[in-house]
Amino acid sequence: MIIFGSANALPGLDAGWERIERGDSAMDAVETAVRIIEDNLEDHTVGSSGLANVLGEVELDASIMDGTTRATGAIGALHGYAHPISVARALMTALPHVMLVGAGADAFAHEIGAEKRDLATAASRELWEARFRALAVEHPEPGKAVAATNALLTYAHAAGTVNVIAVDARGHVASAVSTSGWPWKYPGRLGDTPVIGAGNYADGRHGAAACTGFGELSIRGVTAYSVVRNMHDGTDVLEACRLAILDLAPMADPAIDNLTMSIVACSRSGEVAAVSTIPGAEYAVREEGMDRAACRPRLHVPFHSGEMANGQG
Repeated sequence: MIIFGSANALPGLDAGWERIERGDSAMDAVETAVRIIEDNLEDHTVGSSGLANVLGEVELDASIMDGTTRATGAIGALHGYAHPISVARALMTALPHVMLVGAGADAFAHEIGAEKRDLATAASRELWEARFRALAVEHPEPGKAVAATNALLTYAHAAGTVNVIAVDARGHVASAVSTSGWPWKYPGRLGDTPVIGAGNYADGRHGAAACTGFGELSIRGVTAYSVVRNMHDGTDVLEACRLAILDLAPMADPAIDNLTMSIVACSRSGEVAAVSTIPGAEYAVREEGMDRAACRPRLHVPFHSGEMANGQG
């Protein structure tokens, strides 16, 4: 049994672990852990207090996947609801669809009685406004936001997401990812989080993987699926992650500062790997023998190198 994910998942992992310990499913564990991060007002990259798009609207994305059945639910550009991960899970049983976005996602959340919430906070509004002031960019009107979006976007802010993977007592694996997306994005932009195979993939026959970083890149590289496919082909989990990072290298412009990609993954047997193009990056984990969740270092795998550094503990 194990539960792990991105470093910002740390506050939610102990609650997820408690669900595993009492015999609940991996799906229950990852949903519980992610909901806690969606409520974390200090994290401006996920859920409530997330940073808004260029028009000032907070749009949330999430997906969840059951590795046993490969059933999944995904929600994109959700407005005004507190827990997109739970809306995504509800979609798995309420409709035959895999993904709902925008107005359709909002209507579905309303119909199932999801918790409504003003997602912006004073702190997140101030951070959003500060970028306009710093660059002397005027607030755009709807339908006239391309120039302002391009002026405001920075790759340094393109990496905020929470992801969690769990293996329960029955050996079943599940994965969940949630984000408020790239701040100051053009309205309706979806990154890799709600795209199954890009930012999230679980297959109990081989393993699971989830990504944080520049979502446009992992969409193009189908990165989460690539990790699992590498394991299907006989590669161990750490090498599977390394190969997935290096596969992105031809698409990763070395002239762009702060272009990042991080992956957490586990094999069918529960062996964990966590890699990142960011030196010194960490991931969070709770497993048997631990009193509480803790962060450990990821392996550093640069886009443009076959070498690995900074060992994983």
